[in-house]
Amino acid sequence: DECELKKGDVTKVMDALASLGASEAAKTGKFTVPGLVMIKTRQKPATKAGKKEIFGKICMVKAKPAKTVVKAYCVAALKNQI
Repeated sequence: DECELKKGDVTKVMDALASLGASEAAKTGKFTVPGLVMIKTRQKPATKAGKKEIFGKICMVKAKPAKTVVKAYCVAALKNQI
């Protein structure tokens, strides 16, 4: 309503932004939408199988492969506005 754009046009823009963000985050590890959000990726290392003490009990844990973790943070400009 504020921008006088049709819903279909906004959807296309948001889809294009999402695909651009996904490709940039995968390539460089960081993507920022100015004034809104910053998306970061990091590699989480693999874990070995073994025994782990959880709440005072010994439990067997399985080995897990390395994986990429994606997190989104709101930028400082947005935090200051709220």
